[in-house]
Amino acid sequence: MLSLDLERFMLELKEGALKHVGASNKTATVKLYDVEGVELREFGDERVKLAFEDESGNEVEVAVAPEHAREVARGVEMLEDESGVFE
Repeated sequence: MLSLDLERFMLELKEGALKHVGASNKTATVKLYDVEGVELREFGDERVKLAFEDESGNEVEVAVAPEHAREVARGVEMLEDESGVFE
């Protein structure tokens, strides 16, 4: 399941084309639940891309610096060690 929350976001549909209208102070939150697939790959010269997909084909990709990818890996290991969540 994909949840997308766009705050203060407005689109104009005109002659089959979508166009953003309004101020540029927009924010968004994307959440993907029930992930079925995860992929990790290089992205450009200095980034790592994490790609997540659910059973419906919804996909979220996040490009991060390698040090942030290592933080994610350490966080998963800490959760395993502390709570046994992944056993």
